[in-house]
Amino acid sequence: MLAGKRILLIVGGGIAAFKSLDLIRRLRERGATVVPVLTKASEEFVTPLSTSALAGQKVYRDLFDLTDEAEMGHIELSRAADLVVVAPATADLMAKMAAGLANDLASTLLMATDKRVLIAPAMNVRMWEHPATQRNLATLLGDGILTVGPDVGDMACGEHGPGRMSEPLAIVDAVEAALNDGPLKGKHVLVTSGPTHEPIDPVRYIANRSSGAQGTAVARALSALGADVTFVTGPADVPPPAGVKVVKVQTAREMKDAVEAALPADAAVFAAAVADWRVENASGSKMKKDGSGNAPALEFAENPDILAAVSQSKTNRPQLVVGFAAETDDVIANATAKRKRKGCDWIVANDVSPETGIMGGTENAVTVISDREAETWPRLSKEQTAAKIAAKIAEVLQ
Repeated sequence: MLAGKRILLIVGGGIAAFKSLDLIRRLRERGATVVPVLTKASEEFVTPLSTSALAGQKVYRDLFDLTDEAEMGHIELSRAADLVVVAPATADLMAKMAAGLANDLASTLLMATDKRVLIAPAMNVRMWEHPATQRNLATLLGDGILTVGPDVGDMACGEHGPGRMSEPLAIVDAVEAALNDGPLKGKHVLVTSGPTHEPIDPVRYIANRSSGAQGTAVARALSALGADVTFVTGPADVPPPAGVKVVKVQTAREMKDAVEAALPADAAVFAAAVADWRVENASGSKMKKDGSGNAPALEFAENPDILAAVSQSKTNRPQLVVGFAAETDDVIANATAKRKRKGCDWIVANDVSPETGIMGGTENAVTVISDREAETWPRLSKEQTAAKIAAKIAEVLQ
């Protein structure tokens, strides 16, 4: 419940703004006080009168309103709340947040607040998938901004895909998790992510194709639920999440050492794409062609199996061990066999064939395999997939 909590709700200018009215009602049902802020564009979709009537509060609209500045001021307004929620968070608002702009009341409040910020993105699918929006999202996540959604579905513009604002009840759940410290408070969760780089020589290496996006999203989602997260990451393309303990490694053996040092843990999620082999005769100097046409002979050795070692540990095994299986053929069968072979509790399996666009993309489609069932989820953003994984872990650890 949210009794006694004060929510500063910033309503962005998109068609999804109509959902903000229901969101206000849902938040108030749970005891929260909702102070609404309307952007100029949002008034094209919802009126100050309807917003104020549902909130039972004055609506704030103008940065240069002398009465508002005299009575409260945008600095105090931004800090009097327990949580700042932006719903809908349009592409424009996200861009302003990422760039640190403060040219209207909403963006100024977001810059001035010292409280956590939760955004519910909503926009056309092409706008959501645009590289600029994804860059802005990565920046915001790195700054510690919490997110909920967007969902995949039909849009007012007639297109289908990710970009729909999450439903009000889902946003309320995210608000409660952010304010109530979350169901994983007091739990230590270890997460591995990214590839490992196994050197051939000082400038060349062997690696798997992994951006680290899914593992990073899982760590962020677990942290949002209150977990104390140790994040062991190889050289990933995406920045590590804020608010977690980050341990950076390069090789599989370094990752193994970092994992062992991080134990004990209540749960461990092994999302890293660890290279299966390393070059045993790696050169200390850059290898050069000698004109003979003969390639250097590389001798390979198996890397340590980190997932199996932790899953089968007699002393430091976490209560829940989750592995990942990126497959291109017979996904369920191969992942099921991997779970049994490694000894972990769950395997999160996905098809990373090139035609799926999942490897290096923004979405994922997974099946969570346990000893009881294989639960297939719809294709979602990696953030949504991570949120579902984190919620499932919380159910076990509570």
